[in-house]
Amino acid sequence: MKSALAPVAAIAALFCVVATQSVAKAEDSTAENEKTIDTRIGPLTFESGYPSRETVQKLYDEMDFQRAAQAYIWGIPAVGLNEWRRAHYVVFGGKSGEMLNYFDFAEKLGILTPNYTTPYIATFIDLRETGPFVIEVPAGLIAGMILDNWQRVLADLGVVGPDMGRGGKYLILPPGYGPVEADGYFVVEATSRDVLAGFRLLGDDKEQAIAELVPQIKTYSWGPEGTGEPMVARAAGEKKWSQMPPHGMAYWDSLNEVIQRNPVDERDRLTLAQLKFLGIEKGKSFKPDARQKKILEDGVVVGEAMAKVNTTDKRVEPPFWKGTNWKHALVVATDQKANTYDQLDERAAWFYEAVVISKAMLTQTPGVGQRYIASYKDADGNWLSGQNTYKLHVPPNPPAKGFWSVTAYDEGTRQMQITEQGRPDISSRKEDIAKNDDGSIDVYFGPKAPKGHLENWVQTNPDKGWFAYFRFYGPTEAFFDKSWSLPDITKVE
Repeated sequence: MKSALAPVAAIAALFCVVATQSVAKAEDSTAENEKTIDTRIGPLTFESGYPSRETVQKLYDEMDFQRAAQAYIWGIPAVGLNEWRRAHYVVFGGKSGEMLNYFDFAEKLGILTPNYTTPYIATFIDLRETGPFVIEVPAGLIAGMILDNWQRVLADLGVVGPDMGRGGKYLILPPGYGPVEADGYFVVEATSRDVLAGFRLLGDDKEQAIAELVPQIKTYSWGPEGTGEPMVARAAGEKKWSQMPPHGMAYWDSLNEVIQRNPVDERDRLTLAQLKFLGIEKGKSFKPDARQKKILEDGVVVGEAMAKVNTTDKRVEPPFWKGTNWKHALVVATDQKANTYDQLDERAAWFYEAVVISKAMLTQTPGVGQRYIASYKDADGNWLSGQNTYKLHVPPNPPAKGFWSVTAYDEGTRQMQITEQGRPDISSRKEDIAKNDDGSIDVYFGPKAPKGHLENWVQTNPDKGWFAYFRFYGPTEAFFDKSWSLPDITKVE
């Protein structure tokens, strides 16, 4: 006789099986709805296709970090120039539009990669403060430029400018000022509130050029009713300063200052959209929270490392002389535009280690302007180190109508090396330079002078890396057709 409880037990067993299967299916469903993928920024977890709460935060942190690193590279031209603008007013006590002279080694020490022997004269103009402003350029061997706050050329001055070395008056109009009737002036319409105007003296006799040309450089305000009191150039003075883009949060403070002071370019609107989430926004105070500050600080570290490799191991163009490590130092156009894009890596490669640009510095005309070729490696492809001794063989008849020079710069500061010798440069202007029988010249770099080569030796700091600029002033045909070439710097015992 069957128990009356048997059907109940069977039903209970069936429910148990169904329940177990349901739990198993639910677990399988949960497993299917949770998915983790491995990426270069670590694992990312998704639930029903959506990022988990932790993944959302990780992705936003990474997004903002990447934007910070790229914004560092984007901001280099503006920040580098802004640091010099700050020094003009704060360190040197300069007035808006007052020309300051940077003639000697000590005065130039804060400038990125200056020429040791060339006299510089420069000013910053706050066009909101001054209104229309005039730069008087004397006739003679003088070359200069007017730049906007991104270091784009607004006008060349002097021998490659519209005055063609005959001298002239350049009237700079603030952004949006509009066209004016100004007979006797070369009119320049600025695109930014802050502009730089500067010169270099190119004559063979440095002291004569200073004595004759500098007193003729004048600056003053302009209006339809008349002009202001002319200002003449004065010595900047030996001050401790640097226009090198700063590290840490100071970089973003400087970049934010540029953004707040000047009009926004159409080309930069997408970058400013990204900076908004990092606390930098036009018309608003820069007060990053703890998260933003950490990301910005990390962005500077990685951004500068990227900028350094982008400069010292340029991939934007091949070596200038085939088979060597010499490359163009200046790889950006004066308007920072290529045929199909605005130049980003190109301008960062130049302005990370240098300042200012002009048509003269990219001359295509034999006998006029300048060209700069840089090297960071020796003939074996190793980075140049101050602890080693090197030789650079300069073949006879360098293609320079004016003069040539080779200068050693500190890798860390991108400024002239500070050594006991006090001279980071050898040039054809050096009166006691030693020549070989065929007219070639051997230049030596190292911590100590090689025996018998003191006149042709540039001292390096043994604990630092360095790089070289070889400059051609008035490059001739042999430079452009490359029938003359410079061999690599070679390490010697």
